[in-house]
Amino acid sequence: MNEFKIINNYFKSLTKKNPSAKKLNDDVFFDKKKGVVISLDTYNSGTHFLGFKYPYYIIKKIIRSSLSDLICKGVKPKYYFLSGGGNKQTFTKKNLSLISKSLKEEQKKYSIIIGGGDTVYSKIPSFSVATIGFAKKIIERNKAKKDDDIYVTGNIGDSFIGLKIMQNKYFMENKLKKYFINKYYCPDIPYNFSKYLFSLANTSIDISDGLISDMLRLINSQKITFSIDVDKIPISKKLNDYLKKYNKPKNKLVFNGDDYQILFTSSKRNRLRIRTIANKLNQKVTIIGKINDGYKKNLLKEGNKSLKLSNFKGYSHKF
Repeated sequence: MNEFKIINNYFKSLTKKNPSAKKLNDDVFFDKKKGVVISLDTYNSGTHFLGFKYPYYIIKKIIRSSLSDLICKGVKPKYYFLSGGGNKQTFTKKNLSLISKSLKEEQKKYSIIIGGGDTVYSKIPSFSVATIGFAKKIIERNKAKKDDDIYVTGNIGDSFIGLKIMQNKYFMENKLKKYFINKYYCPDIPYNFSKYLFSLANTSIDISDGLISDMLRLINSQKITFSIDVDKIPISKKLNDYLKKYNKPKNKLVFNGDDYQILFTSSKRNRLRIRTIANKLNQKVTIIGKINDGYKKNLLKEGNKSLKLSNFKGYSHKF
């Protein structure tokens, strides 16, 4: 059973009298009356990061991926609560100093403040982060409209390459290694672009589990479909060079998740405005597809070929 079936079968019914929970079908809890937005994420060693050799960078990854849940809703994060589990090897004086330094830098970079947390003994390193922001509205899932453009911010795929390098599955020169590993630990979340989403996006989500997986979650209760063009999915120059040099197929590297970019839909009439804002912020924002009628099938194409969607659904926790 995967995580989404567990939510739907056992916990969704518990939210019937709590509309702020969004039927457990969105990235956040949103109390509209009080203007409070909350997200919660848990990160375990071996699943969300490889061991605890680099605590300074691991903390950056979990903080940024947690903030991503709010910024994809158009909400500015304000506070975060951090709970950590570990043992003597995890919480050495050196590691604690590195954790503290990393948190201080992330607080400054994203104007957030720690509000509390907990520390417990655990056999493996584990962290949970609750992120809080304040807003009168959010951009919800399941609000896409027919003929909307599908957009994605930033570049896709760099983080996955970094993971494969650390797993000793991909090999390349040291300069490229350093670049991709850095993108794995320090994703370039589109923090500044987020505040413009309210006037642009009909629906939005962050790309954590994989572009196709999250696209399906974005519209899952709507009677609409989508078409996405692999050739239009934005990738970095470094990744493009890597694909050419090592003859790797693009479609195997851009649907695996851990990107923490914003996936959103918007009306065609917003194209010029989105382009203008993106240029002003020096933020890459790319149209990769469109929303179609419900009677059509979801379509993933590359060149003149149609690809089987089920081969590119990314990651999900299975129990």
